[in-house]
Amino acid sequence: MKKNRVFIYIFMFVALIGCEKHLELKPISYITSGSFWSTKDDVDGALNGVYARLRNDAVLNLFIWGEARSEMMEQSLSGNLGYNRYYDQFLSSSYPGPDWDNLYSVINSCNLILKYVPKIEYRDENEKNNALAQVHTMRAYAYFLLVRIWGGVPLRTQPLEEYDPMTIQLPRTPKEEIFKFIKQDIDDASTLFSNNNAYPNGRNKWSKPALNALKADVYLWTGKVEGGGNKDIEIALDAINEIQQSDVDLLGNYGDIFKYSNKGNKEIIMAIRFFLKESGEMTFAHNMYMSTVSDVPSYIPKWQLEIVGTPKSGNGNVWRITKRVRDQFSNDDTRKNATYIDLEGSGENQYFTNYGLKFNGIIELGQRYFLDDWILYRYADILLMKAEAKNALGQDPSVEINEIRKRAYGDKYSDHIFINGSKKENDDAILKERLLELSLEGKRWWDLIRFGEVFNLVSKLKGRENEKHLLLWPLSKSALSREVLVEQTPGYE
Repeated sequence: MKKNRVFIYIFMFVALIGCEKHLELKPISYITSGSFWSTKDDVDGALNGVYARLRNDAVLNLFIWGEARSEMMEQSLSGNLGYNRYYDQFLSSSYPGPDWDNLYSVINSCNLILKYVPKIEYRDENEKNNALAQVHTMRAYAYFLLVRIWGGVPLRTQPLEEYDPMTIQLPRTPKEEIFKFIKQDIDDASTLFSNNNAYPNGRNKWSKPALNALKADVYLWTGKVEGGGNKDIEIALDAINEIQQSDVDLLGNYGDIFKYSNKGNKEIIMAIRFFLKESGEMTFAHNMYMSTVSDVPSYIPKWQLEIVGTPKSGNGNVWRITKRVRDQFSNDDTRKNATYIDLEGSGENQYFTNYGLKFNGIIELGQRYFLDDWILYRYADILLMKAEAKNALGQDPSVEINEIRKRAYGDKYSDHIFINGSKKENDDAILKERLLELSLEGKRWWDLIRFGEVFNLVSKLKGRENEKHLLLWPLSKSALSREVLVEQTPGYE
């Protein structure tokens, strides 16, 4: 019997974190019956599988969806690997962004847990409630990604336990209903977390403060983009105020936030964990680095190469931060040297390229591994959300903006004190502050939409304001062939 349970457990874990597409899974009922879901250990293994699935998208997709279509990135020295379709806006059903399969795998895993775990007896009911709260939060987060990327999407609330096309195939649900469902998941998670405002070790699992970060993000979006207005923005502000009662703070040194050796630091609210010999590397960061040092021209100063460290074998320097973004960092901003480095000589026409530094990982036995945690929410992001919410409500956002700037400029802060202006002036300042603070963190595309500045600030989209479908993404032909009741994103037909 014990051997059978071990076999079933292993089979379940593989099903949860494997690479199969969610519509290609054969019957899962064999591993989802009561014979598996009977102990807390079963739940813990399944829950770890959910986080592992989300990590699959953190390798590359979260960066592509949240950053690559903004004004942040451009082609660099070593081809483009097809990434140019994002920053050059060449999206179509033939050349789409990443598909939604992995996100629906996350959702299906959540649905399995939410179906079976309530029936399991726990010695401590709070532990069960905490597990369920994490799952409701994860499902809300996955749907929040889906609805912002593709608009209305199939709403799957039950696990796929039978390989039956009649139950698997669903059409798109209107985005208004998706947002209603997201908010219900958030409410359910909040009830289950109760008053537990503590962070888990490593801050790499959903907690009550992380839930409130997601809640603020969702309600800011619906308040400003989906017609929710001040009512939703006030809810976002309340969620932020609750986060500020938790054990969270800005680190004194900006660069320390992202270090491999400083995972789970006090500024982090929620991150996706990467570790050496445990998980795949961050592809987006890898592709900013040269393959070999011999590819670097002799005019590049030695000190620049020492900062960069050991080069990474592989594709090489495929994309880099645009000049337009780099020029917005002033030299007295400490975030500049922690965000990127220019490889350049002192002579005319000796600019070579740049590397992002936030996620450059760890060097082990002479080999670089891009294994910093991918940060979903951190406190500086929350402070700037608060400034944004306050400004939208006609309140003065200067306290939060200046808190960010004090760290950024140090003893030069007096030259950068923010003074409250008009709502438009404040919004412009907040959006720029988010650029400087959160570059390369997968936030920029969503920020541009929320502030209504996509068609103003993304050069390839200027003059295309009437093509609102460009704010969403197309589905690939292969995805449409699997999802037979789903129609292409309007505008990409």
